[in-house]
Amino acid sequence: MAAIKKSFEELKSTTQTAAKGMADTTAQAGQEAVQLVAESSKDMTKTATEEASKQTQTAINSVASKAQDSIKCLGQRLVQK
Repeated sequence: MAAIKKSFEELKSTTQTAAKGMADTTAQAGQEAVQLVAESSKDMTKTATEEASKQTQTAINSVASKAQDSIKCLGQRLVQK
């Protein structure tokens, strides 16, 4: 039972770390987009928005992958028990 609790705690920690990373990356992408918008023309605004969207999607994919790996690891540990 302690091993399962530990596994869930590790999953929680990994998920929190991944979520923080996503939030940080998304905030940075947003800041970069705002700077580009302030300095650029209408065409650059479109480019900045697309880049921010790509960076946000990359961050989301990264977090999803980390969470998926953690869940797989937890599942393997539970199967072994």
